[in-house]
Amino acid sequence: MVKALLAALVFVMAAPLGVGAQERVTLGFGRLFTNDALGDQSDRWRTGAYSISRVRGISWGGSLPERPGEILELRLRGEIVAPADLVKPSNGDRRYAGMLSLGLHTHYQWRGNEVSLGGDLVATGPMTGVGSFQRWIHDQLGVAEPQVLDDQIGNGIHPTLVAEFGRSIPVGANGMARPFVEVRAGLETLVRVGGDFSFGGYGPGDLMLRDPATGLRYRAVEGDRSTGLSLTVGADFAQVFSSALLPAGGDVTMSDTRSRLRAGLQWEGERASVFYGVSYLSPEFDEQQGGQTVGALNVNLRF
Repeated sequence: MVKALLAALVFVMAAPLGVGAQERVTLGFGRLFTNDALGDQSDRWRTGAYSISRVRGISWGGSLPERPGEILELRLRGEIVAPADLVKPSNGDRRYAGMLSLGLHTHYQWRGNEVSLGGDLVATGPMTGVGSFQRWIHDQLGVAEPQVLDDQIGNGIHPTLVAEFGRSIPVGANGMARPFVEVRAGLETLVRVGGDFSFGGYGPGDLMLRDPATGLRYRAVEGDRSTGLSLTVGADFAQVFSSALLPAGGDVTMSDTRSRLRAGLQWEGERASVFYGVSYLSPEFDEQQGGQTVGALNVNLRF
């Protein structure tokens, strides 16, 4: 099923590439660092990730094109999921997972809806080198080395389809509400519904991306800049059908539902901008003692 959907995605996205492909330029970059040390100051569960995207297209005028494939996003992401204790994990905790993913996504509008459609190849296991990298970092910082790498989620390649449909609704003079529906199939298979609200100059006219773990939205292509502070808040609820990160028959039982609450502040200056957000993530497995708060940071400097 997932392979068929990914094949259809590649066909749809490749179709427009032959026309004017030589005219494509880089429209912007999206970057976001997330870590629970920026939230509840722990080193557990959805502990850390870094995403970087390069967006290319013919032009950006503050709104999405009507055809898929005109704007393409190449996305690279690394993430660590870990038990609460990296040295002596309990039997009732999740297994360590190191992940690297490479994806291609397109962003367009359809009947007034903002559509993000894409596919990622997600690699897991020791072959990614993520666990070895974390061990090296801990060694350099003089922190106890992880002792859970021998029991991490094994090597694998997980083709994953991601589709989001949203609609931006102006609220008042400078606000925007955006309900959305998201479908994921592959590494984790789920359906998610939720919404985001922004107040200020951050978001309108920009091409925004959504972080898979926290749900926070961050800018990839800049529209009309507006200096000052902007506030974003959001929430969503997901029905989860499967997860390669929480395999059936393991020491823990995957929760059927997940919820997220989030808020962020964007400061925009003449030559710099800073985004900081926090997201509360509900437990992802039944044995998890509680939720966690993950922080996110993005800093941009203009020279």
